[in-house]
Amino acid sequence: MRHATHRLPGLVSEEHRFEVPLDHANPGGDQIEVFARVVGRPGDDAARPHLVFLQGGPGFGAPRPMGADGWIKRALEDYRLVLIDQRGTGNSTRLDAARVTAAGDAQAQADYLAHFRSDSIVRDCELVRRELCGDEPWSVLGQSYGGFCATRYLSPAPEGLREVYVTGGLPPLRATADEIYARTYGICKRKNAAYYERYPEDVTSVREIAEHLATHEVLLPGGDRLSLRRFQTLGLQLGFSDGFETLHYLVENPWTMGAGGRELAYAFLRGVENTQAWDVAPIFSLLHEACYTQGCASRWSADRLRAEHPEFTLEHEGPLYLSGEMIDPCLFAEVGALRPMAEAAELLAQKDDWPVLYDLDRLGANKVPGAAAVYANDMYVEREYSLETAAHIPGMRTWLTDEYEHNGLRSNGAHVLGRLIDLVRGEA
Repeated sequence: MRHATHRLPGLVSEEHRFEVPLDHANPGGDQIEVFARVVGRPGDDAARPHLVFLQGGPGFGAPRPMGADGWIKRALEDYRLVLIDQRGTGNSTRLDAARVTAAGDAQAQADYLAHFRSDSIVRDCELVRRELCGDEPWSVLGQSYGGFCATRYLSPAPEGLREVYVTGGLPPLRATADEIYARTYGICKRKNAAYYERYPEDVTSVREIAEHLATHEVLLPGGDRLSLRRFQTLGLQLGFSDGFETLHYLVENPWTMGAGGRELAYAFLRGVENTQAWDVAPIFSLLHEACYTQGCASRWSADRLRAEHPEFTLEHEGPLYLSGEMIDPCLFAEVGALRPMAEAAELLAQKDDWPVLYDLDRLGANKVPGAAAVYANDMYVEREYSLETAAHIPGMRTWLTDEYEHNGLRSNGAHVLGRLIDLVRGEA
């Protein structure tokens, strides 16, 4: 373990790097690095309990603190905060096309990528906990996919946990990818309808852009093709509190006049690139459906089920709907940074021997206190599945609220985290 210390306004940040096995079943094999930032307030007792934060995704690094505000400020009232860059993200050993293709042929690449799910992330956390805390358990806060990781944590290693807090991320315990997307497509359609109700002029704007992309070769500033299907993935924004506005301001003035007539403006195309992260967070595309696969294959579940929903096609007479958190296989042909991993992605989609993530008996005997914010209108983690999971885990209290969207921790984190802490302590 190596570390460096830095001081920010109101914060002290220690940066740590840990060596962990790529495959925890083979601890003497290849090693990778996991980065963690331990954050506290100046003068705080170093022995105070730790709270590890697990970021959403999969495939995104932990937040980079700029100061003591939002949910971080609330957390530091009770804890030292551990911000882990989950394996393959942030300052941990980077997972990108160069590293993946260096693993060998497509099968070797798929085998390498299979080590980046929540089961491996939890094993990493346990190694980090022992380095930082010894035998003392720590608490965990899981946002979105981080909540999936926190729930996994309760299966193999509940002894490492003091408390569990989850925001928008209690996962289905046994539902298949097909069952999950069957529900989330319905939620996505409701979000689209609400978006167009707020901005009715965008019905025309979105369709005009889509029809142009269907009949013209359009390149983004970075050189990738902007297809109709990739344009529709902008609907991922619809589940955030500011997502309707993000989309509206992007499509409200997308055109310019070129030598051959009207064309999509550079500012619009750059805006599309800025809104998407397919190239810089490849784990999200490669392993998103694998979040749901236990002993079965996803076989591009979201793409297969899309055929049942004509609202997402230009042939539909009504408003053209934008897709949500559905991974489109076209991305591996159209996003340059993903293209070298296309064959491996196909193998992962067909992989049918994924390990089971959640031990129902272990979860049913849980003794770790926990609290979860379940967002009533969550576009990504369907609330009924979350409530079913909470009901299966003794000690997991729920706060069902329609006050926030999926990004409640970002939009009003001090209140959200404070409410969960009060629930665990029996004060709410």
